[in-house]
Amino acid sequence: MIESRKKDHVDIVVEKGAQYHKSAGFDAIAFVHNALPEIDFEKIDLSTSFLGKKIKWPLLITGMTGGYKEAGEINRRLAACAEKFGIALGLGSQRAMVENEALKSTYYVREEAPTIPLLANIGAYQLKKYPLETVERLVSAVEADGLAIHLNPLQEIVQPEGDRDYSGVLKAIERVCERIERVVVKETGAGICREVAEKLKAAGVEWIDVSGAGGTSWSKVERMRGGLKGFDEWGLPTVMAIKECKGIAKLIGSGGVRNGIDAAKAIALGCEMAGSAYPFIKAEREGRLEEFTAEFLKQMKVCAYLTGSDSLEKLKKAPLYWVFSLTRL
Repeated sequence: MIESRKKDHVDIVVEKGAQYHKSAGFDAIAFVHNALPEIDFEKIDLSTSFLGKKIKWPLLITGMTGGYKEAGEINRRLAACAEKFGIALGLGSQRAMVENEALKSTYYVREEAPTIPLLANIGAYQLKKYPLETVERLVSAVEADGLAIHLNPLQEIVQPEGDRDYSGVLKAIERVCERIERVVVKETGAGICREVAEKLKAAGVEWIDVSGAGGTSWSKVERMRGGLKGFDEWGLPTVMAIKECKGIAKLIGSGGVRNGIDAAKAIALGCEMAGSAYPFIKAEREGRLEEFTAEFLKQMKVCAYLTGSDSLEKLKKAPLYWVFSLTRL
């Protein structure tokens, strides 16, 4: 059952799109152009550290899939690409692996990616049911450097077979943070607001992936599978989610990040890292993953160049303006 659902998810996202009509907000902001950058493009260095490891670019290919045969092949190709370019990689939900140990092979990618940061992944709802030892094994079994815990109440409530009781989830997250050193809590595309970010920080969460609305709509995916109608556009746009959560925890900006320009904007808005999923799995399906990744990263570097930013720290401070009001943020 769960293997079939995982495959359905990827097929619907790649073949039908299932994207929000609402914008993530990146089109509403732009960089202030620096006509006198006074830096050498070839010497720009956007490298950073994530989960205790050095990477060349502040980018995470966020968790997408796993749990069925073809997913293993997708994950291995994504891992090889991430390793080649020096970026981080997240795995899809490992719930299927808990229920069937034989599916571990669909998540294990260390041979393809020996040096980059790798994130294991489990749903927050499942934390209520699994012993802490089981959660720890999810991380160790795939030799991950940290754990992503995903929040998906919207997807679950719309899904025909979804979970309905989210009570006790925060306490479960707190228990995991006491045992696992590097935890990232992420939404699945509907965004995280300030009040939730503050609760997560108090529970011990160091990293928050805001995963805002404007990219893939998982409520739309589930509606296409026969779920509840009316919630395709529900969610907090990514730019707003970043602004809501800024200053509370270390942020990853994902949700509708379609190119390196969006990624650079997320960082200038206050994120340590940018994250993206759909464009990468789409490029992988089309056989142009490495070409797309190279272009994505070059776009980030050009944004740094055109704002006079020769380091990640300077890009974080690059000025932005609101396109429609022509005023600086």
